[in-house]
Amino acid sequence: MRRSPLLLLLPVLVLLAALAVWGLREARWRGPLYCIEQAGQVWGLAPVPAAATPTCPESRSYRQEVREGFARVEQYTLPGWHPRALLPAFQAAGFVPEGGVEDDGDEFAVFLGRAGERVQYVADRQPDGRTLITLSGRPR
Repeated sequence: MRRSPLLLLLPVLVLLAALAVWGLREARWRGPLYCIEQAGQVWGLAPVPAAATPTCPESRSYRQEVREGFARVEQYTLPGWHPRALLPAFQAAGFVPEGGVEDDGDEFAVFLGRAGERVQYVADRQPDGRTLITLSGRPR
């Protein structure tokens, strides 16, 4: 019985497709924006504001914790001092402040909660005047 050349290539094509999918997934962990769970979205809730630039902690330990599913973190920088710039996305999604709000003019911090989910929201004034907002919590 003679086999079709396409039938002989099928296992190779399946293997190549699996390797391509694996490679795309792994690329996230090697890239600078490894921590952004959903590109173009703040915490998966709303579009990233035009002035905000996504970034991730450079720490290897943070990268490993996020990759292994122990932590979730996203960071955004904005020109000027805008510590509350990302709060509307959380408020529109039903998050409410838990406990007090710290605001000393150089750092703004609050815990936000919604149906068992808790996010720490911290904005730091950088030496160059920019705002660095770090969002952290447990993975869903």
